[in-house]
Amino acid sequence: MKISARNVLKGKIVDIVKGVTTAHVRIDVGGTIVTASITNESVDDLGLVKGMTASAVIKSSDVMVAID
Repeated sequence: MKISARNVLKGKIVDIVKGVTTAHVRIDVGGTIVTASITNESVDDLGLVKGMTASAVIKSSDVMVAID
């Protein structure tokens, strides 16, 4: 599969928490956890389960930086 996003972070799913309509999928990428909010339907369609390899694909037109 080819995609236009250039930020693809391969890791392992460490947790999936389903809500009413949206799930939070936590992916461990080299010791850093990346959390994605996707629909429950997408979790089911992709067959996502804890322990499987998955990629966090990040595509954004804006990146914000903040400090305390």
